[in-house]
Amino acid sequence: MNAVGSALSLPALFSYGLFGLPLAMLALPIYIYVAPFYAQRSSLDLAQIGAVLLAARIAAAFIDPALGAWMARGGRSYAVYVGASLPLLLLGFGALFHPPAMRETATLAWFLAALLLVYTAYGLAGIAHQSWGAALSQLRAQRARVTAVREGCGLFGVILAAGLTSLFGYDGLSLAFAVCLLAAGALLLARAPRPALRSAAEAVSGNGWKLPFRQRAFRWLFAVLLVNGVAAAIPATLFLFFATDYLRLGHYAGPFLIVYFCAAAASMPAWVALARRFGEARAWGGAMLLAACVFVWAYGLGAGAAWGFATICLLSGLALGADLALPPALLAGLIGAAGHAGRHEAAYFGWWNWGVQMSLALAAGIALPLLAWLGYVPGNSSGGLPALSAAYALLPCALKLLAALLLWRAPLQHIYSETGEYRPCI
Repeated sequence: MNAVGSALSLPALFSYGLFGLPLAMLALPIYIYVAPFYAQRSSLDLAQIGAVLLAARIAAAFIDPALGAWMARGGRSYAVYVGASLPLLLLGFGALFHPPAMRETATLAWFLAALLLVYTAYGLAGIAHQSWGAALSQLRAQRARVTAVREGCGLFGVILAAGLTSLFGYDGLSLAFAVCLLAAGALLLARAPRPALRSAAEAVSGNGWKLPFRQRAFRWLFAVLLVNGVAAAIPATLFLFFATDYLRLGHYAGPFLIVYFCAAAASMPAWVALARRFGEARAWGGAMLLAACVFVWAYGLGAGAAWGFATICLLSGLALGADLALPPALLAGLIGAAGHAGRHEAAYFGWWNWGVQMSLALAAGIALPLLAWLGYVPGNSSGGLPALSAAYALLPCALKLLAALLLWRAPLQHIYSETGEYRPCI
């Protein structure tokens, strides 16, 4: 079924996008729960756990571009790669959160191997799923709808994973993940609209991993992704420290996050409408300005300001909806503008996911050492709190404004046709 130039119905969109829910259910434990899990249930100390996580994340950053280039060179349907990822995802999740009782060295090796399996399977599934969505349509009105449904399902997956873990522990999360993955995967493979298949002659050559960076527009967009990604990842890295030590509202951390993510999910239809009217780039730039104007007020909050911070979470969550829905849609348009739609999406999304991984690593690498240098010690409210507040609220806003400036300067605004499609542009 080829949906490249046709309107996509809501059932078709959900048949495609629902697969984002189990992928998000996997992503949250990887980044939030896995370190406490191994600290509490194994003989590994924090230094060993941190070293394994660092090694695995560095490896994952290079796995994604390699997977993208391999998938683009293979010329197979994206459904093939999604199907291949399903047993790997189940095996990796089970191995990571249900390790056997072993000695310390064996546990260390098991932990690293399980993480690498999970990252590889997640990269394979995520790149294939994103590429599938990017190839579905080159109509501007459709691109943002596709990504909004996928990312909205992902947000609900994050909330579901957090709730299930709190209520039923890791056993309940594992069972729910398996059921959701198999159900959403079966729906995707059986019912989702499929883009046109690529012929073997159209497959990327052996140096296809370089292909995205030959496009000037992609180089600019990738720079925006990195700067904006670091701006978003710094508050995520420092959130618990800020809520606990600065606001002294650590017991409200869960409700604050729920407000934030629910606002993001609720805002997506509005951002889709704005993208349809003004284009993805202009709508995304407006969201960056909104986020900076709202989030800067966190710097002026005092201890116990629950309602003020909840309001900031609500309004900045509305801006997050644009961060999730619009950049992949914009990238899909750029792929079409380069003449690579339906053939080379995986090469682009491999590097795109690499940028996301690097944003997370850079955020931790910038914010945490900076705070330590400025005298902040977690759990100690006697010093370093002004530095924590500035790093949490002011630094991300400055980076958001820089990202908005880069997006405004990027060579994207002249490639729309009057019909809402992208003109070929290198």
